[in-house]
Formats: sequence, C-alpha cells, structure tokens
Amino acid sequence: MHTAPETTLRRLFDRAVAVADPMQSLAAHLPPKPAGRVVVIGAGKASARMAEAVEAAWGPCDGLVITRYGYARPCQGIEIVEAAHPVPDAAGQAATARMLELVQGLGEEDFVLALISGGASALLTAPLGEITLAEKQAVNAGLLASGAPITQMNVVRKHLSQVKGGQLASAAYPAAMHTL
Repeated sequence: MHTAPETTLRRLFDRAVAVADPMQSLAAHLPPKPAGRVVVIGAGKASARMAEAVEAAWGPCDGLVITRYGYARPCQGIEIVEAAHPVPDAAGQAATARMLELVQGLGEEDFVLALISGGASALLTAPLGEITLAEKQAVNAGLLASGAPITQMNVVRKHLSQVKGGQLASAAYPAAMHTL
C-alpha cells in the first residue's frame, strides 16, 4: 500500500517545522549559562521564540528582543518588543536605541547572548549620523522594490546603520558575546 505523495510531503513539512522550532532545537546550541551577568539581545521574526527557548533552558534572563508585529512570545525576564518588518518603523528604532543602552558599559565578566534570525536587518533600526528614519524607510522600500537579493540589500543597510556590520557587538565590548 502506497501513501499519497501529498500525505508524505505534508508529514515531511510538519517534521521539518517541528525540528526547526527553537523550543526543540535551541537548547542544544546554548553554552553553559555563565555565572556572571547575562544579557540577552536579539532581533528577527524567530527571535522571540528563541528568547522563550533560552528562558526555558536557563530560567529568567535580562534582555531585549525585537520581533515582527504579531510574533511576540511570553518571556519571564526578556522584554519582547514588536516592530515593523520589512520596512522599519519608530518602534524598531526606539527598541534598538534601548538595546544599545542595555549593552553599553558591560564589562569583561559580563556575557551577551545575541539571538538573530531572519528579519533582523529590518527590525534593528538605528540610522547612522544625520540619516532620518523616514530616509531609512525610503531607502529600504526602494531596495525591496528593486528586486535586489537580501545579501545586497544588507550591504546597503549596513552602511546606513549604527548597529549592523559588527557595530552592535562593538557596543557590547568588552563583554563576551555568543550569537545564535
């Protein structure tokens, strides 16, 4: 007796989604929880679920994660902020500023866990220099309309941002940072 191809494909899809769920997969990739201060930061469409998985493994943590509207998850200590994706908004900009404040001033004994998933490049919004949010939104909308691949869009975004291209990690220095 043969199974219909649709049934087989549906089972494969359901299994792939299940094993990709951070609640099932993330704990295996976490380092042991450091003894000192831990700050969890993150951005992306899966980052809130990742934060939920971190707290399931480590218990309540301090931190801030930015996710897309409608993607929030319940966390005990990590604050979940929703913002716009794929075109950034003021909520993302305000949350990114707060995230930068959260990691500045950390010491060598501190540990930052960064949870980054798809969508982070739009959700982490900190325009560089005198660039306004409206200008950043216009550039982002133009990039989306251009049909450029995401890798090329992110090259442009990196040069217009205070946090992309390693600058968020730089802001947290000298704290150790582990990124998932």
